Amino acid sequence: MNKDRIFARPRKKISPFEFDKKVANVFSDMLTRSVPLYQESIKCQAMLVKRFYKQATIIYDLGCSNGNLGVMILNKFKENFFSMIAIDSSPPMIEKYRAKLAEAQNESVDLICDNIENIKISDASVVVINLTMQFLDLEKRAELIRNIYRGLVKGGVLLLTEKIAQDDMVFKSLYEDFYKEFKLENGYSELEISQKRDALEKVLIPESIADHEKRIKQAGFNNFDIFLKWFNFASMIAYKD
Repeated sequence: MNKDRIFARPRKKISPFEFDKKVANVFSDMLTRSVPLYQESIKCQAMLVKRFYKQATIIYDLGCSNGNLGVMILNKFKENFFSMIAIDSSPPMIEKYRAKLAEAQNESVDLICDNIENIKISDASVVVINLTMQFLDLEKRAELIRNIYRGLVKGGVLLLTEKIAQDDMVFKSLYEDFYKEFKLENGYSELEISQKRDALEKVLIPESIADHEKRIKQAGFNNFDIFLKWFNFASMIAYKD
């Protein structure tokens, strides 16, 4: 696994964060060292995908990045056939994912390089959005969730994992301190943390759990819960009756 050193050197100007080739080459390390419970989260997602997948339906992975979740899903299904469409707007990420599929010699996953808001969801039993909606323009998020709800079959689920904002300033300060401590413990320097934070400003826009729940229920979902949480990160599930 290539180590993430993208922000290790001082920069005169911090450009907005992009999912370019440099990021794609170190993305697995970046996720492991900067997203608490990342491996546990995608493990839980793969378990839920296996549980809720229905024959003759489709699994959608919106913002699939380099395919870490996809590989876990392949391992869960083993030799059993399933149908999945994985979408990401970054060509280097799709290239990394395609290489993993070639190594696995599995044809269950169709890759699409596009913006997730351009995809019409249909015949879906599971839709996954893993650390992706936070990068989508705020005004596009409600329609994305409505599109998902319309495209899910009865008994289908939405699995959503996001960095979470806090309205309470006490908890906001506390969680930010713990998150910085987490990254320092994983080998990032103060400089790396500061420069990456600047690069993500106005690119990654987190929302509160209440914001997500309200939007999800307004789209038509009646059942909503949190299945995994670490301070300012949360994994959520919504079920279509």
